[in-house]
Amino acid sequence: MKIHLASALVDDVRWASTHSLIDGVLTTHELMRVAAPGAEREHLIDVVRATTGTVFVTAHALTSADVYRDARELARVSDQIVVQVPFLEDTIDAIRRLASDGVRVAATLIYSPAQALIAARVGAMAVVVAMDVLDGAGSDAISVVRDLRAVLDGGACDADIIALNPATAAQFGACAAAGADAVAVSTEALRGLLVHPLTDRGVDQTLQVLSKQHTSWSLV
Repeated sequence: MKIHLASALVDDVRWASTHSLIDGVLTTHELMRVAAPGAEREHLIDVVRATTGTVFVTAHALTSADVYRDARELARVSDQIVVQVPFLEDTIDAIRRLASDGVRVAATLIYSPAQALIAARVGAMAVVVAMDVLDGAGSDAISVVRDLRAVLDGGACDADIIALNPATAAQFGACAAAGADAVAVSTEALRGLLVHPLTDRGVDQTLQVLSKQHTSWSLV
C-alpha cells in the first residue's frame, strides 16, 4: 500500500520524501490556500519539485467545462500531476474527456461502491475516499473501503482506492487489510505512525541496559 502526504507545505513534503516515507502528495483547496494564499500555482511548482512522486491537485471548478479547462492547465505543470475532480453528474463528461486526453484523474466525493464503479468506468484512475467524513456521518469507513475493493475488482475496473485521513494507526492498518491501494495522511499523523505506546518503554529499557554496561561493536 502506498502512502501519500496530505500536505501542501514544502518543508513537510521535502522531509517525508527525503526519508522515503511517502510515494506522493495529496493536496486540497484548503491546504493550498493556507500554504500559499494568492500564489497557488507558483507554490504547486515548489511542491512538485520537493518530491519525485505523484502530486494530487484539486481542480478549482464544479462544472464540466470549467473542470476540463482547469485540469488541462494543471496537467501542464508536470507529468507528476494527478487532477482531483469532484464526482458529480456535471463532471462525468469532463472526467471522460480528460482520460481520453491522457490527463490522469482522481475522483473525489466518493462515498459508495456505486460511485466508485461509475467513476472508474468513465476514466478515473483513482477514487479518493474521505475516511473522516464517512466516520463523522456514522458510517463504517473501513467497510466502505472493503466494499469498494470488492466492487472494483468484480467489475474489472483498474482504479486505485485512496483512503484519505484515517483517524488512527489502527485504522491506517485496517485500510491496507481492506484493500486500499494508498492512504493519505497529514504530516502529524505520519509522524505518529513512527511510534507506538510501547516505544518509550522500549527506549527506557534500552537506556537502562546501556547505562550498566556500554560496549561498542567497533573493532578499532
